[in-house]
Amino acid sequence: MSSIMSELLAQTSFDQLKEGSIVKGTITEIRQNEVVVDIGGKSEGLVPGQEFVDLGELQIGEEIEVFLEKLENKEGNPLLSFDKAEQKKNWENIITKCEEGSIVQGRVKGKVKGGLIVAMGVDAFLPASHIDIQPPKNLDQYIGQTYDYKVLKINLERKNIVLSRRELIEEQRASKRRDLLERVNPGDVVKGVVKNITDFGAFIDLDGMDGLLHITDMSWGRISHPSEMLKQGEEIDVMIIEINREKERVSLGLKQTKSNPWQDIEAKYPIGAKVAGKVVNLVPYGAFIEIEEGVEGLVHVTEMSWTKRITKPSELLKVGDEVEAVVLGIQKDEEKISLGIRQLDPNPWDMVVHNYPVGAHVHGKVRNITTYGAFVELEEGIDGMVHVSDMSWTRKINHPSEVLKKADEIDAIVLDVDTNNQRISLGMKQLADDPWEDIDGRFRIGDVVSGTVSKITSFGAFVELQDHIDGLVHISQISEERVEKIKDVVDIGAEVTARVIKIDREERRLGLSIKAANYDDSQLAQETATYDNMSDGGDLMNLGDILDQASNK
Repeated sequence: MSSIMSELLAQTSFDQLKEGSIVKGTITEIRQNEVVVDIGGKSEGLVPGQEFVDLGELQIGEEIEVFLEKLENKEGNPLLSFDKAEQKKNWENIITKCEEGSIVQGRVKGKVKGGLIVAMGVDAFLPASHIDIQPPKNLDQYIGQTYDYKVLKINLERKNIVLSRRELIEEQRASKRRDLLERVNPGDVVKGVVKNITDFGAFIDLDGMDGLLHITDMSWGRISHPSEMLKQGEEIDVMIIEINREKERVSLGLKQTKSNPWQDIEAKYPIGAKVAGKVVNLVPYGAFIEIEEGVEGLVHVTEMSWTKRITKPSELLKVGDEVEAVVLGIQKDEEKISLGIRQLDPNPWDMVVHNYPVGAHVHGKVRNITTYGAFVELEEGIDGMVHVSDMSWTRKINHPSEVLKKADEIDAIVLDVDTNNQRISLGMKQLADDPWEDIDGRFRIGDVVSGTVSKITSFGAFVELQDHIDGLVHISQISEERVEKIKDVVDIGAEVTARVIKIDREERRLGLSIKAANYDDSQLAQETATYDNMSDGGDLMNLGDILDQASNK
C-alpha cells in the first residue's frame, strides 16, 4: 500500500513541474564534471559542473534552485540548468541596477562566434572587437578571468546585454594620457613597456599613452633593426625628448639615458693606442669592431695584413671574433674610428729594400700567373712580379704560361723596389746578356740557318734559332708555290733550313725564307750581287723582296 502511495505522490509531484520554470531541488551527488539534482520527478537530473563557480563549495543534501528546461530528455531525465535559473532570477535585479553606459563586473565563462560570453548575474555578450584596444588573436586566454566592462546596449525584449572592455580601457588611457602630458617635461626619465616593434623604431606604452622611440635614438652605436635591442613586453627606462601636447605625441630616447661615449672619444682612444673588441659586422671593404657599447671602429681590408693580399674580410675574420687593433684615425663629428690590425706587427716591407736591393739575384717559387706576368714568392708574404716583357730577350711571349707554370722555381734579377705600394719588379731575361746587342755578329743577310718551328700563325711560322732567337718565315717565303695554310706545309717542332732575309734591330725581328734555302749557287750569286748593288745605293730592300722579284722573272 505504501509503495502505491509513493508512486501516486511522485506522479502528483511530477504533474506539478512545468517546463520553463524555476524549481527547487536537492543535490544527491557531486561528480567531477556534473551535479546530480533531485527535483521530485520520476528521475534525477544532471547540471553541468561549469555552471557553478566552485564545485568544492557544494554539499550533498544542499537545496538549490534550477531552471527546468525539459521534463524529460532522450534518456527520460529532466534537463536542468543552475545558470539559467540564476539568470532568470537576476535579470530583473540586473535591469534595475544596470543601464547603458554604466560600469559592471563579470567573469568570462565561454567563447562563442564573434566574441565571449560574460557572466554578470545574467549572460552578456562581449564582441571580439571590444575585448581590448588591439583585437586579440586567442580568445581562450580570457576564459575564467574577471574584468570591469562598460554596458554598450541593453535589449529588454531579447534579454540581451552587449559589453565593451575596450571603451573602458580607452577612457582610462585617455585620463592617464592627459595626466602624463601635464606632469612630464623634456629630459624626464620615465618607465615604459615595449608595445610594438617596427622597422623604424618601437612604440612604448607609458601607462596610458604611446610614445615613439625611433631607431636612431636607441643606441649611440649603429643597429640595423630595433629587435636587436628590444623585446615586446619588456620594461625599459626612456627619456622624454619632445612633447606635442596639442597632438598628444611624445618622442622618446633610450640612448639619451646613458652618456654619449663619443663625447671624449679622442682622450679615451688616442691615435696609436691598442684596443680590443669584437667583430660585429663584415662588409666587402672591411670589418666593424665594437670596442665598447655604442663605439665601433672600421678595419679596412687594406689594413688587415702587411703581406697577404686580402680581397674580402672573411678570409681573415668572422663575426664574433675577439681581436686587437691599433687606432689609426678618429672623426669625432662623423662618429668614425679607423683601426688597423696589421699595425700590431712590424712591417716586413720596411726591410725589403735592404734584403732585395736593385740588381740582386733572387730565387723563388711561382705563386700565381696573370695575363701580364707571374708573381714569385721570395719569402712568406713577400712577392715579386716578373712582367711578361721581362721574361725573354728574344721571344715574343703573349702569355706567361708559355714559359712558366705555377709552382715553378725560378731565378730572377731585382729591377725595382716600391715599398710604398709594396711592389718588387723582377726580370728573368736580365740573367743573361741581350743577344740582340751583337746580332750583326750572329746573323747576316743571306746566311743559311737551321731551327725548330716553335709557333704557327695565320701569317707565318716562328722558328727558334740559336740563343733562343726567333725568326719569322712569312707565308710568302714558305714555298715557290702558293701556300693557303701554314699548317698544311709545316708542323710545330719540325726542323727547317732557311736563309736570313731581313734583320730589324729596332723591332727585334729576324726575317727568314725557306724557299730561298733551295736556290743553287748561281741563283744565289746573282741575287746576292743584285742585293749588294742595291745596298751600295742605299736601298735597304730586304733579300726576300729581291728573291720574290727574281722568281717572277
